[in-house]
Amino acid sequence: MAKLDPYLYFDGNAEEAFNFYKSVFGSEFMGGIMRFKDMPDGGNLSEEDGNKVMYVTLPMKDGFLNGSDVVEGFGIKLAVGNNVQIMITPDSKDEADKLFDALSKGGKVETPMADQFWGAYFGSFADKFGVNWMIHFPTGEQVNQ
Repeated sequence: MAKLDPYLYFDGNAEEAFNFYKSVFGSEFMGGIMRFKDMPDGGNLSEEDGNKVMYVTLPMKDGFLNGSDVVEGFGIKLAVGNNVQIMITPDSKDEADKLFDALSKGGKVETPMADQFWGAYFGSFADKFGVNWMIHFPTGEQVNQ
């Protein structure tokens, strides 16, 4: 059975927001903060964009609060309505593909399902109702790109 977790987007203040959430919920970041400059080709970004948060997660009782900043150069402009996604963590790659195919039908695919450099099988899309989703199956393997 897949697990659902919220994923929040910010306009350059994800670290500030997550430090606030950390103080409120009394939890510590899982794995620290990954920045855009840490990704392959991250050195091609401006210093400002490179220092933005690519990924941060805060463990909660029965799940995680996840977040990142938006880098407009990647084709996403933050607006109220697209600043929240639902992240699904399935039990297998097969379940990931089935959920992706079913939920994205009639919608708009942003990132097709594929192995990612951070060690996950991942895809994202807006469904036909405009709800934003991510499918994230951790593989535990570092993928070279």
